[in-house]
Amino acid sequence: MEPKRAIEFVSSFHPYDDFVFIFFQIFQVLIAGAIPGEISEFVGGYIYGTVLGTIYSAIGLCIGSWLAFILARVYGLPFVRRIVRPSIMEKYDYFMERQGRLTAFILFMIPGFPKAALCYIVGLSHMSIWTFIAVSTPGRLLGIILVTICGSCLKNHQDMIFLILLIIMSIMFLLSYLFRDRLKKLAEERNSIE
Repeated sequence: MEPKRAIEFVSSFHPYDDFVFIFFQIFQVLIAGAIPGEISEFVGGYIYGTVLGTIYSAIGLCIGSWLAFILARVYGLPFVRRIVRPSIMEKYDYFMERQGRLTAFILFMIPGFPKAALCYIVGLSHMSIWTFIAVSTPGRLLGIILVTICGSCLKNHQDMIFLILLIIMSIMFLLSYLFRDRLKKLAEERNSIE
């Protein structure tokens, strides 16, 4: 979905658009990111500004993440295979074998990483729901804030701030991609100590 169409869709429900937006965030997690989270976070910043956009996105994404985790825990691997693309399941198969708080936290922080799928994958592990909440919520927060600010800046014609944030997020994505093997190895070493 294009950001413009998403903005029009959510805004059309005024004065209940904030509830629709939170539900939209929950839904986009449950369908394992068929709508990229970054687009919906951007929409939140554009419509509600930095503070409310961040709060509404965080509420929706956290509830959606917890629900995805619980659904995976209750219905197991056959259910997750119907939701998460096989290529993602295979790519992060090592993660299911070597679960760990640090690994999950790092993966939740990486911009562009399929976090919705990760919620389902972690739900298949032995990680407790409370540990998952403690890892996923702060792990998601930096990305939510950055993308929400981008949406707000674009609406308010703060082009320089928008450009700076876009560069920061691009660098974060590039670094996480370039050093993905080192991050994976570091996380696996850390997990073996835990």
